Amino acid sequence: MATQDYAASVQGVAIRVTRLDASGNLLTEPGDSYTTSAFLRASFTPEYEEGDEIVEKSADGTVCVSYKAPDTLKRITMELAICEPDPELTALLSGGLLLRKNFGTFASPDNESIGWAAPAVGDDPAGNGVAIEVWSFAVKDGKRATTNPYFYWVFPYAKLRQSGDRVIENGLLANTFEGYGLGNVNFDTGLDGRWEFPIATERPYSYARGSWAPTGLKGFYEWYDNLSAVVNNKSLTSNVATLTTASAHGFEAGQSVVVAGVDATFNGTYTITTVGSNTTFSYAKVATNVTSAAVSPVGTAVRQRGYTAVTDFASQGSTSTYNVPGNSDYNADENVDFIIASSEDPTE
Repeated sequence: MATQDYAASVQGVAIRVTRLDASGNLLTEPGDSYTTSAFLRASFTPEYEEGDEIVEKSADGTVCVSYKAPDTLKRITMELAICEPDPELTALLSGGLLLRKNFGTFASPDNESIGWAAPAVGDDPAGNGVAIEVWSFAVKDGKRATTNPYFYWVFPYAKLRQSGDRVIENGLLANTFEGYGLGNVNFDTGLDGRWEFPIATERPYSYARGSWAPTGLKGFYEWYDNLSAVVNNKSLTSNVATLTTASAHGFEAGQSVVVAGVDATFNGTYTITTVGSNTTFSYAKVATNVTSAAVSPVGTAVRQRGYTAVTDFASQGSTSTYNVPGNSDYNADENVDFIIASSEDPTE
Protein backbone atom coordinates (compact mmCIF):
# COMPACT_ATOMS: atom_id res chain seq x y z
CA MET A 1 0.00 0.00 0.00
CA ALA A 2 1.34 3.44 -0.95
CA THR A 3 2.28 5.82 1.86
CA GLN A 4 0.72 8.79 0.03
CA ASP A 5 -1.70 9.46 -2.80
CA TYR A 6 0.65 11.70 -4.84
CA ALA A 7 -1.75 14.61 -5.12
CA ALA A 8 -0.57 17.88 -6.67
CA SER A 9 -0.95 21.39 -5.25
CA VAL A 10 -3.20 23.33 -7.63
CA GLN A 11 -4.62 26.85 -7.15
CA GLY A 12 -4.60 28.96 -4.05
CA VAL A 13 -7.61 28.72 -1.74
CA ALA A 14 -7.00 31.20 1.06
CA ILE A 15 -4.33 33.06 2.98
CA ARG A 16 -4.21 34.07 6.64
CA VAL A 17 -1.81 36.74 7.90
CA THR A 18 -1.33 37.25 11.64
CA ARG A 19 0.63 39.92 13.47
CA LEU A 20 3.46 38.77 15.77
CA ASP A 21 4.87 40.29 18.94
CA ALA A 22 8.59 40.89 19.39
CA SER A 23 9.11 37.28 20.58
CA GLY A 24 7.25 35.74 17.64
CA ASN A 25 4.03 34.93 19.50
CA LEU A 26 0.79 35.17 17.51
CA LEU A 27 -1.33 38.15 18.54
CA THR A 28 -5.04 37.50 19.01
CA GLU A 29 -6.73 40.87 19.47
CA PRO A 30 -9.27 42.25 16.93
CA GLY A 31 -7.32 43.58 13.96
CA ASP A 32 -4.41 41.15 14.39
CA SER A 33 -5.41 38.37 11.95
CA TYR A 34 -6.73 38.78 8.41
CA THR A 35 -8.02 36.05 6.08
CA THR A 36 -8.78 36.36 2.37
CA SER A 37 -8.89 34.46 -0.90
CA ALA A 38 -8.18 37.65 -2.91
CA PHE A 39 -4.52 37.04 -3.64
CA LEU A 40 -2.77 36.43 -6.93
CA ARG A 41 0.13 34.34 -5.70
CA ALA A 42 2.32 33.54 -2.71
CA SER A 43 5.81 32.49 -3.78
CA PHE A 44 8.95 31.59 -1.88
CA THR A 45 12.51 30.63 -2.77
CA PRO A 46 14.91 28.80 -0.44
CA GLU A 47 18.10 30.81 -0.14
CA TYR A 48 21.35 28.95 0.59
CA GLU A 49 24.73 30.05 1.89
CA GLU A 50 27.40 28.45 -0.25
CA GLY A 51 29.87 26.36 1.70
CA ASP A 52 33.56 27.27 1.65
CA GLU A 53 35.64 25.53 -0.96
CA ILE A 54 39.23 24.61 -0.11
CA VAL A 55 41.67 23.63 -2.85
CA GLU A 56 45.38 23.15 -2.32
CA LYS A 57 47.90 22.33 -5.05
CA SER A 58 51.26 20.66 -4.85
CA ALA A 59 54.41 22.26 -6.19
CA ASP A 60 53.86 20.79 -9.65
CA GLY A 61 50.41 22.36 -9.93
CA THR A 62 48.32 19.24 -9.36
CA VAL A 63 45.49 19.30 -6.86
CA CYS A 64 46.41 17.53 -3.65
CA VAL A 65 43.52 18.70 -1.42
CA SER A 66 39.99 19.45 -2.54
CA TYR A 67 37.11 19.98 -0.14
CA LYS A 68 33.72 21.64 -0.50
CA ALA A 69 31.68 22.39 2.63
CA PRO A 70 27.93 21.79 2.19
CA ASP A 71 25.61 24.60 1.22
CA THR A 72 23.26 25.51 4.09
CA LEU A 73 19.75 26.97 4.12
CA LYS A 74 19.81 30.41 5.72
CA ARG A 75 16.30 31.74 4.96
CA ILE A 76 13.64 31.95 2.29
CA THR A 77 12.80 34.94 0.16
CA MET A 78 9.07 35.55 -0.24
CA GLU A 79 6.74 37.46 -2.52
CA LEU A 80 3.03 38.00 -2.04
CA ALA A 81 0.81 39.60 -4.67
CA ILE A 82 -2.77 40.66 -3.92
CA CYS A 83 -5.62 41.53 -6.27
CA GLU A 84 -6.50 44.98 -5.01
CA PRO A 85 -5.12 47.81 -2.86
CA ASP A 86 -6.44 46.06 0.26
CA PRO A 87 -5.75 48.53 3.10
CA GLU A 88 -6.29 46.04 5.94
CA LEU A 89 -3.97 43.38 4.57
CA THR A 90 -1.43 46.02 3.55
CA ALA A 91 -1.34 47.43 7.09
CA LEU A 92 -0.63 43.97 8.48
CA LEU A 93 2.08 43.15 5.95
CA SER A 94 3.79 46.48 5.53
CA GLY A 95 3.16 48.60 8.61
CA GLY A 96 1.82 52.12 8.21
CA LEU A 97 -1.61 53.29 9.30
CA LEU A 98 -5.05 51.91 8.54
CA LEU A 99 -7.50 54.68 7.60
CA ARG A 100 -11.12 54.13 8.64
CA LYS A 101 -14.30 56.16 8.19
CA ASN A 102 -17.65 56.10 9.98
CA PHE A 103 -20.48 55.59 7.50
CA GLY A 104 -23.07 55.53 10.27
CA THR A 105 -23.70 58.05 13.03
CA PHE A 106 -22.00 58.92 16.29
CA ALA A 107 -24.70 56.98 18.14
CA SER A 108 -24.54 53.97 15.80
CA PRO A 109 -21.09 53.96 14.15
CA ASP A 110 -20.43 51.86 11.05
CA ASN A 111 -16.67 52.12 10.59
CA GLU A 112 -15.07 50.78 7.43
CA SER A 113 -11.48 50.71 6.25
CA ILE A 114 -11.13 52.98 3.22
CA GLY A 115 -7.39 53.61 2.89
CA TRP A 116 -3.85 53.25 4.12
CA ALA A 117 -0.94 55.57 4.90
CA ALA A 118 2.64 54.44 4.34
CA PRO A 119 5.14 54.09 7.20
CA ALA A 120 6.96 57.26 8.12
CA VAL A 121 10.37 57.93 6.62
CA GLY A 122 12.94 56.06 8.69
CA ASP A 123 10.50 53.47 10.05
CA ASP A 124 10.86 49.70 9.66
CA PRO A 125 7.77 48.79 7.58
CA ALA A 126 7.78 45.14 8.67
CA GLY A 127 7.79 45.80 12.42
CA ASN A 128 7.75 42.55 14.40
CA GLY A 129 6.77 40.57 11.32
CA VAL A 130 3.82 38.30 10.61
CA ALA A 131 2.98 34.63 10.31
CA ILE A 132 1.59 33.61 6.92
CA GLU A 133 -0.53 30.52 6.29
CA VAL A 134 -1.62 29.52 2.80
CA TRP A 135 -4.04 26.81 1.65
CA SER A 136 -4.17 25.24 -1.82
CA PHE A 137 -6.19 22.42 -3.37
CA ALA A 138 -4.80 18.89 -3.39
CA VAL A 139 -5.66 17.41 -6.82
CA LYS A 140 -5.42 13.74 -7.72
CA ASP A 141 -6.27 12.36 -11.18
CA GLY A 142 -7.78 15.69 -12.24
CA LYS A 143 -10.10 15.90 -9.22
CA ARG A 144 -9.82 17.28 -5.72
CA ALA A 145 -8.59 14.61 -3.37
CA THR A 146 -11.30 12.86 -1.38
CA THR A 147 -9.15 12.58 1.75
CA ASN A 148 -7.32 15.67 3.01
CA PRO A 149 -8.28 17.81 -0.01
CA TYR A 150 -6.02 20.75 0.92
CA PHE A 151 -2.35 21.54 1.25
CA TYR A 152 -1.67 23.66 4.35
CA TRP A 153 1.50 25.79 4.02
CA VAL A 154 3.02 27.48 7.08
CA PHE A 155 5.51 30.35 7.05
CA PRO A 156 5.84 31.03 10.78
CA TYR A 157 7.86 34.25 10.60
CA ALA A 158 8.04 36.67 7.69
CA LYS A 159 9.06 40.30 7.29
CA LEU A 160 7.69 41.87 4.11
CA ARG A 161 7.55 45.31 2.54
CA GLN A 162 5.92 46.71 -0.57
CA SER A 163 7.96 46.14 -3.71
CA GLY A 164 7.96 47.13 -7.36
CA ASP A 165 6.64 50.22 -9.08
CA ARG A 166 3.22 51.52 -8.00
CA VAL A 167 1.73 52.54 -11.34
CA ILE A 168 -1.71 54.08 -11.70
CA GLU A 169 -2.62 53.48 -15.33
CA ASN A 170 -5.09 51.81 -17.68
CA GLY A 171 -4.62 48.46 -15.99
CA LEU A 172 -4.31 46.71 -12.66
CA LEU A 173 -2.32 48.55 -10.00
CA ALA A 174 0.39 46.10 -8.93
CA ASN A 175 0.19 45.21 -5.23
CA THR A 176 3.21 43.11 -4.36
CA PHE A 177 5.16 42.58 -1.16
CA GLU A 178 8.54 40.95 -0.79
CA GLY A 179 10.86 40.03 2.04
CA TYR A 180 12.23 37.01 3.84
CA GLY A 181 11.12 34.23 6.16
CA LEU A 182 12.69 32.33 9.04
CA GLY A 183 11.66 29.73 11.60
CA ASN A 184 9.54 30.65 14.62
CA VAL A 185 8.84 27.92 17.14
CA ASN A 186 6.44 30.25 18.98
CA PHE A 187 3.97 29.73 16.15
CA ASP A 188 3.32 26.40 17.90
CA THR A 189 -0.01 24.91 16.69
CA GLY A 190 -1.30 28.19 15.25
CA LEU A 191 -4.24 30.41 16.12
CA ASP A 192 -6.80 27.61 16.18
CA GLY A 193 -4.65 24.57 16.91
CA ARG A 194 -4.93 23.13 13.39
CA TRP A 195 -1.20 22.88 12.71
CA GLU A 196 -0.35 19.39 13.97
CA PHE A 197 3.46 19.64 13.80
CA PRO A 198 4.54 22.49 16.12
CA ILE A 199 8.18 21.38 16.26
CA ALA A 200 8.40 21.90 12.48
CA THR A 201 7.84 25.64 12.89
CA GLU A 202 11.48 26.09 13.87
CA ARG A 203 12.03 25.77 10.10
CA PRO A 204 11.35 28.66 7.63
CA TYR A 205 8.49 26.80 5.92
CA SER A 206 6.58 23.54 6.09
CA TYR A 207 3.43 22.02 4.65
CA ALA A 208 1.06 19.15 5.31
CA ARG A 209 -2.17 17.80 3.87
CA GLY A 210 -5.34 18.69 5.74
CA SER A 211 -9.12 18.39 5.67
CA TRP A 212 -9.96 22.06 6.28
CA ALA A 213 -9.29 25.49 4.76
CA PRO A 214 -10.81 28.91 5.58
CA THR A 215 -12.85 29.04 2.38
CA GLY A 216 -15.20 31.95 1.76
CA LEU A 217 -13.73 34.17 4.48
CA LYS A 218 -12.55 37.73 3.96
CA GLY A 219 -11.70 40.16 6.72
CA PHE A 220 -10.43 40.26 10.29
CA TYR A 221 -11.31 37.29 12.49
CA GLU A 222 -10.59 36.19 16.04
CA TRP A 223 -9.67 32.50 16.06
CA TYR A 224 -9.81 30.03 18.94
CA ASP A 225 -8.96 26.40 19.62
CA ASN A 226 -10.77 23.65 21.50
CA LEU A 227 -10.92 24.45 25.21
CA SER A 228 -12.22 22.16 27.96
CA ALA A 229 -13.72 23.06 31.34
CA VAL A 230 -15.02 20.99 34.26
CA VAL A 231 -18.74 21.51 35.02
CA ASN A 232 -19.69 21.24 38.71
CA ASN A 233 -23.11 22.95 38.89
CA LYS A 234 -26.25 23.14 36.75
CA SER A 235 -29.55 25.01 36.65
CA LEU A 236 -32.31 25.72 34.13
CA THR A 237 -34.83 28.56 34.33
CA SER A 238 -37.33 29.70 31.68
CA ASN A 239 -35.65 27.63 28.95
CA VAL A 240 -32.19 28.99 29.73
CA ALA A 241 -29.59 26.51 30.96
CA THR A 242 -26.74 27.81 33.10
CA LEU A 243 -23.62 25.80 33.94
CA THR A 244 -20.89 26.62 36.43
CA THR A 245 -17.30 25.53 35.88
CA ALA A 246 -14.70 24.67 38.50
CA SER A 247 -12.34 27.38 37.21
CA ALA A 248 -12.33 30.20 34.65
CA HIS A 249 -13.54 28.72 31.36
CA GLY A 250 -12.45 31.33 28.79
CA PHE A 251 -15.65 30.94 26.75
CA GLU A 252 -17.41 33.79 24.95
CA ALA A 253 -20.96 34.36 23.74
CA GLY A 254 -21.58 33.04 20.23
CA GLN A 255 -19.13 30.15 20.53
CA SER A 256 -20.17 26.52 20.16
CA VAL A 257 -19.81 24.24 23.18
CA VAL A 258 -20.26 20.48 23.66
CA VAL A 259 -21.65 19.56 27.09
CA ALA A 260 -21.19 15.99 28.31
CA GLY A 261 -21.46 14.06 31.56
CA VAL A 262 -24.00 16.44 33.16
CA ASP A 263 -27.30 14.66 32.40
CA ALA A 264 -29.66 13.99 29.50
CA THR A 265 -31.28 17.42 29.82
CA PHE A 266 -28.09 19.46 29.61
CA ASN A 267 -25.87 17.27 27.40
CA GLY A 268 -25.47 18.20 23.75
CA THR A 269 -23.98 20.82 21.42
CA TYR A 270 -25.14 24.40 21.94
CA THR A 271 -24.31 28.01 21.11
CA ILE A 272 -23.39 30.07 24.16
CA THR A 273 -25.84 32.97 24.55
CA THR A 274 -24.36 34.75 27.57
CA VAL A 275 -21.33 34.54 29.83
CA GLY A 276 -22.37 35.62 33.31
CA SER A 277 -18.89 35.45 34.84
CA ASN A 278 -15.61 33.73 34.14
CA THR A 279 -17.04 30.52 35.66
CA THR A 280 -20.63 30.52 34.32
CA PHE A 281 -22.19 30.43 30.87
CA SER A 282 -25.70 29.96 29.51
CA TYR A 283 -27.45 28.61 26.43
CA ALA A 284 -31.01 28.13 25.22
CA LYS A 285 -32.60 24.84 26.24
CA VAL A 286 -36.32 24.12 26.08
CA ALA A 287 -36.98 21.93 29.11
CA THR A 288 -38.57 21.87 32.55
CA ASN A 289 -36.92 24.13 35.13
CA VAL A 290 -34.06 22.58 37.08
CA THR A 291 -33.17 23.94 40.51
CA SER A 292 -29.49 24.78 40.98
CA ALA A 293 -27.67 21.58 41.92
CA ALA A 294 -24.16 20.16 42.05
CA VAL A 295 -23.01 17.91 39.20
CA SER A 296 -21.55 14.72 40.65
CA PRO A 297 -19.53 13.19 39.21
CA VAL A 298 -18.49 16.32 37.35
CA GLY A 299 -19.24 16.87 33.67
CA THR A 300 -17.33 18.63 30.90
CA ALA A 301 -17.90 21.55 28.55
CA VAL A 302 -15.67 21.74 25.47
CA ARG A 303 -15.61 24.97 23.50
CA GLN A 304 -15.29 23.99 19.84
CA ARG A 305 -12.58 25.26 17.52
CA GLY A 306 -13.80 28.18 15.42
CA TYR A 307 -13.70 31.90 14.68
CA THR A 308 -15.63 35.11 15.20
CA ALA A 309 -15.77 37.84 12.57
CA VAL A 310 -14.49 41.21 13.77
CA THR A 311 -17.13 43.83 13.04
CA ASP A 312 -15.22 46.76 14.49
CA PHE A 313 -12.21 47.65 16.60
CA ALA A 314 -10.97 50.75 18.32
CA SER A 315 -9.99 53.69 16.13
CA GLN A 316 -8.47 56.92 17.29
CA GLY A 317 -8.86 60.47 16.14
CA SER A 318 -6.12 62.42 14.42
CA THR A 319 -2.88 62.73 16.38
CA SER A 320 0.74 63.36 15.63
CA THR A 321 2.22 60.11 16.95
CA TYR A 322 1.32 56.42 16.60
CA ASN A 323 2.62 53.45 18.55
CA VAL A 324 3.28 51.03 15.69
CA PRO A 325 5.95 48.28 15.64
CA GLY A 326 8.76 49.52 13.42
CA ASN A 327 8.29 53.19 14.30
CA SER A 328 11.46 54.83 15.51
CA ASP A 329 9.77 55.70 18.83
CA TYR A 330 7.78 52.45 19.24
CA ASN A 331 7.15 51.46 22.87
CA ALA A 332 6.54 47.71 23.26
CA ASP A 333 4.99 48.30 26.71
CA GLU A 334 2.11 50.32 25.22
CA ASN A 335 -0.84 49.13 23.14
CA VAL A 336 -0.26 48.92 19.40
CA ASP A 337 -2.00 51.85 17.73
CA PHE A 338 -2.15 51.43 13.95
CA ILE A 339 -5.55 52.92 13.12
CA ILE A 340 -6.55 56.50 12.42
CA ALA A 341 -10.19 57.56 12.25
CA SER A 342 -11.58 60.09 9.85
CA SER A 343 -11.96 63.60 11.23
CA GLU A 344 -15.19 64.07 9.26
CA ASP A 345 -18.46 64.39 11.15
CA PRO A 346 -20.75 61.66 9.70
CA THR A 347 -23.83 63.81 10.41
CA GLU A 348 -22.70 66.66 8.17
